[in-house]
Amino acid sequence: MMKQQLSRLPHDGRRATLAGATALCLGGLLALGAPRPAQAFAYVGNQGSGTVSVIDTTRDEVIATLPAQGKIGEKVQAVVADGANRTAFVVDALGNALVMVNVGSGEIGARLAVGEAPEGASLSPSGKTVAVCVENDNDVVLVDVASARITGRIALRGKNPEHCAYSGDGRWLMTSNENSDDVELIDVAAGHSLGTVHTAGHPRGIAWLPHRALAYVAQEGAGGVDVVDARTRRVIASVHTGLRPAGAIATPDGSRVFVSNGGDGTVSAIDTTTNRVIATIPVGKRPWNMALTRDGGKLYVANGRSHSVTVIDAVALRAVKEIPVGELPWGVSIP
Repeated sequence: MMKQQLSRLPHDGRRATLAGATALCLGGLLALGAPRPAQAFAYVGNQGSGTVSVIDTTRDEVIATLPAQGKIGEKVQAVVADGANRTAFVVDALGNALVMVNVGSGEIGARLAVGEAPEGASLSPSGKTVAVCVENDNDVVLVDVASARITGRIALRGKNPEHCAYSGDGRWLMTSNENSDDVELIDVAAGHSLGTVHTAGHPRGIAWLPHRALAYVAQEGAGGVDVVDARTRRVIASVHTGLRPAGAIATPDGSRVFVSNGGDGTVSAIDTTTNRVIATIPVGKRPWNMALTRDGGKLYVANGRSHSVTVIDAVALRAVKEIPVGELPWGVSIP
């Protein structure tokens, strides 16, 4: 009955009702223990609306918009949820804050002042820490998930870090520094920068290969990705993808990397064995940041100018659905 009720609710109206329905849905899932909520929901930061859309990835429908009323901020960007889908950590770029939102109730909680102009954020492999890139301060802020407190701040050598991404083993954290045209490698245990690696031009999204010290970094100004070897700290290959690439993400087995080409309205699939593009998939306007389901079966692409998310069959390499969300979606995350 709950599924039938949710399916009839509009994605952009009566948010209090949606939040209540989501609370019941999530509460039931958590109580029953199946299916695992960490595998079920995708979070979309809507930059223009100041909200977060919650997508049920089993049905590929928006089931809630957070918060229940009003806005989280004037410029919502990255969103990271904890593994239990209880709290969403939302970057409010104009508010210079990381905002905690209760996923079940839709209520806004604490606001952490992280610095001037935060943008990208990522969850550590352990699920215990959220790393936030603070562009105008040229640093990375570390936030403890359990206590929602700032536990560290790492100064960078590069300028304007947009994205920060953990390696699969949690050993390294990489930032893409768009104003200095480099990426930066951070030793997580030591809590300091190891240095920068010059890249082709205007680095953006970062895709670490699982179990390997390689990262594919989107180069907006160069029309492709640079492959960075973290051990030697140098670029070992470059792959052309399309116009103004923005996001990058690797499949769980590391066999493919997907790159969103913002200027072309496409997503490129790269075979990491050959470093060749094996498919170019049309999506919406200005595709930006993406997320994969944990099994690697489906890719969710935020289309900024289409105000939608495209769902791609990541095995068949074709788009299967377009989901309306809020205005100017910045990206998608799946815990």
